Amino acid sequence: MRSNKLHKTAAALLIATVMLGAVSCSLDDHNLPVGASIKPKGPKPAFAPEIHDEMWAVIEKLLSYGDPPIYTLTPQRARMNHTVKDAVMDLLSENNITPPKPQVDTSGADIPVIDGSIHARIYTPKNGSGPFPVIVYYHGGGWVIANIDVYDPSAAALSEKVGAVVVSVGYRKGPEHKFPTAHNDAVSAYQWVMGNMALLKGDNTKIGVAGESAGGNLAANVSIAARDKGLTMPKHQLLVYPVANSDTTVASYKQYYNAKPLDVPSIKWFLGHYLNDLSEAKDPRISLVLADLKNLPSTTIIGAQIDPLQSEGQLLRDKLNEAGVRVSYELYEGTTHEFFGTAVIVPEAKQAQDKAAENFKDAFK
Repeated sequence: MRSNKLHKTAAALLIATVMLGAVSCSLDDHNLPVGASIKPKGPKPAFAPEIHDEMWAVIEKLLSYGDPPIYTLTPQRARMNHTVKDAVMDLLSENNITPPKPQVDTSGADIPVIDGSIHARIYTPKNGSGPFPVIVYYHGGGWVIANIDVYDPSAAALSEKVGAVVVSVGYRKGPEHKFPTAHNDAVSAYQWVMGNMALLKGDNTKIGVAGESAGGNLAANVSIAARDKGLTMPKHQLLVYPVANSDTTVASYKQYYNAKPLDVPSIKWFLGHYLNDLSEAKDPRISLVLADLKNLPSTTIIGAQIDPLQSEGQLLRDKLNEAGVRVSYELYEGTTHEFFGTAVIVPEAKQAQDKAAENFKDAFK
C-alpha cells in the first residue's frame, strides 16, 4: 500500500515537472523575437534569392494583396495600395501575435509653412519627465505617397529606444505640391521644432534629424539648410536608405531593377510626379552626392541589400567621408527597402533600430 502511494507521488511529481517544463518552454518562447515563428509560405523570389525568411514573409504578404504596380497608377490611386506596415500587421494577426506597445505617448501639432500648414505627430517617452533630446523625423514614399501613419513604427521605435521626443512631419507631397515644396516644408518643420522646445519638453542642445528613403533625403537637406542659414545644427542625422543620386546605371539599379517593394520603374514614377521636370533630378537637393557636404553633423546611414538605392547610399557615405564628416554605415544583408519599421518580425530591422538609437545616444551625450 505504502509502495503504491510512493509510486503515485513520484508519478505526480514527474507529471508536475513535465508540466512546469512545458510552462517554462512556453515562457521561453515568449522571450523570442516577436516574429520568430513567422515564416514565408512559398519559395524565395527570382528578384532576391538571397532574401532572409522573415523579410520574405513580409514581402510575400505584401504581394499577396494583388495591388497593381505603383508605376501603372495615378498618385491618388497609388496611395490606396497596401503598405509594408499592412503586411506586418496582417501577419501578426494571422499568427495570433500581439506585439508590445511602444512606451510612448502621442499628440499632434499643426505647423505653419509657406502657403498653408502641415500636421506632425509627436512621440514622447512615457518614462522620464524631460527635457528630452528631440529628433525631427521625415517619412518615406518618394515625396508622393505614404504618410506619418505608414511610418509610425519607425518613429515610435526611435522615441522609445533613444528616449527622445520624435516629431514626425507630414510634409506636403507631389504632384499636388511639386519640388521643392516637401524640402521647404521639412526645413520649416525643423525651425518650428527649434522654436517650440519648451512645449515639446525638449532639450535645445540635443536635436537630431532622421528619415527613410525620400525622408532620408529631406533629413540631410535640413542639416544642409541649418548650416547654410545659420540655424542650430543637428547633433546627428540618421539616413535610412536615402534617395541620394539620379544615376540609374549604378550596380544596384541593375541588380535589383525588379526588387520589391521598390523597383526602378517606381523610382522614375516618383521623380516624375514630384519634380517639375526630370532635369531637376540633378539638383543637389535631390542628388545629395552633388551637394556641398562639408561641416554636416555625424551621420548614420542604414542600407538594405535588396534595394535599387543601395549603391547611392554607399556613394553618399563615401562623399561624406571625403567632406570630413564622421559616418557610420551599415548594410543589412537579406533585407529590402522599407525594412527598418518591421522590427516585430524582421530581426535585422531590430538590429538597425538598435544601432541607430545607440548612435543617437552617443551624439547626444
